[in-house]
Amino acid sequence: MSQQQGGAKPAAIPTVLVANRGEIAVRVIEAAHRIGARAVLAVSAADRNSLGAALADQVVVIGPAQASQSYLRPELIAQAAIQVGADVVHPGYGFLSEQPELTELLEAEGIAFAGPRAETLRAVGDKSSARKVAVAAGTPVAVAAPVADPHNAEQLRSLGAEVGYPLLVKAVYGGGGRGIRLAPDAESLVSLAPQAAAEAIAAFGNGELYLERYYAAARHVEVQVFGDGEGNALIFGDRDCSVQRRHQKLVEECPAPGLSAERRKILHDSSRALVRELRYRGAGTVEFMVDTQSEDVIFLEVNARIQVEHPVTEEAFGVDLVAAQLRLALGMDPELPEVPPVPPTTAIEVRINAEDPLLDFRPSPGHINTVTWPRGPGIRVDTHLRDDYSFPPFYDSLMGKLIVRAHNREAAVQALASAVARTRIDGVKTTLPMHEFVLNHPDFRAGSMPTTWFGPVWETHLKDRTQPDD
Repeated sequence: MSQQQGGAKPAAIPTVLVANRGEIAVRVIEAAHRIGARAVLAVSAADRNSLGAALADQVVVIGPAQASQSYLRPELIAQAAIQVGADVVHPGYGFLSEQPELTELLEAEGIAFAGPRAETLRAVGDKSSARKVAVAAGTPVAVAAPVADPHNAEQLRSLGAEVGYPLLVKAVYGGGGRGIRLAPDAESLVSLAPQAAAEAIAAFGNGELYLERYYAAARHVEVQVFGDGEGNALIFGDRDCSVQRRHQKLVEECPAPGLSAERRKILHDSSRALVRELRYRGAGTVEFMVDTQSEDVIFLEVNARIQVEHPVTEEAFGVDLVAAQLRLALGMDPELPEVPPVPPTTAIEVRINAEDPLLDFRPSPGHINTVTWPRGPGIRVDTHLRDDYSFPPFYDSLMGKLIVRAHNREAAVQALASAVARTRIDGVKTTLPMHEFVLNHPDFRAGSMPTTWFGPVWETHLKDRTQPDD
């Protein structure tokens, strides 16, 4: 892969400003140290005593606990980068990772950004624009239509007839399952569109919507890409992320099980074409639906950042994507190899959240007394937890990720089920019981479930638990 200039040439010991928190901040700090760089962590007041702060070479407090006054302020991140003499800023995922405003502020100061260019972020920053790029690249897309006014019932009925039912009402901006509603018919569309718009405005500050054909039995499959910024791309296989609750991923694995060689080629070739069209720079993910009935491959979106689930790809292929991001941004060779379409091993990840799965996944922040993680060959833990830690209520509930690698999927599932059973987080409720249920379920063991699988199965499980014995 060709060398990419990501800003001024770094000094002998480059400085990386990490503009995030939690487990991804720890992950980026480790990668910075791996390439011989200094790691400076920009934190809110709530995270000044975090594990990331303890591991960083320097800590800069950028604002109060509220993300809107700290982690979501591009000018504060840019000021911190200037203050510490940063050569590159790594945004992690979420927060400002896909906001072109931060990239432009840094570029004006000669500071590199460990991510795509601002114009790329704008091109894929909303689903409508990303769809246009996908069409230009020849990537298969679903039938869709933009919504001019979510309160115009007549217009909604006309658009719904054009797209066809059932359909999804989707926010143009954002993600994480917010601003999405399933409409089975015209009347439900008329009532749900204003709800989706209101939720999108609250979450993303923008209520633009579009309608998209709904595939009732589709899998969520994504492709990991790494571009050099000139149109060339390395493809690091695919991941299945179909175990979801309300459009939020719970379990991810690499490679995606049960894909034919033909479908895998369509996924990889389409992703490569998108990278070429965008002249994409750095790590990114192209997300697709794969319909389990027709086997149609449908483009969803481009995530122009490192993904939460990147560890399964790293473990399956034996690469360090975060270190590669930093190297590329610093004008160095990212040191990534060409790899085969299917890795020689299987890796599976579960996201462990501070939520109570028995009470509709109610958030469960609080004081963590002790944490015990499993050990052994092929086990990786990405986390910011430690003993005697107060898990804050201000941010996402992700506590960490448990990843297991094995020689095939059957062995990986069994090893991960054992690892989850041996994990202990005392003091708050976690999603560990839910993961034990999923990993031991015969449907998951068989693989290739659609995204609609988890909800009904989990609800049935909860009902069975509350039924009195005969």
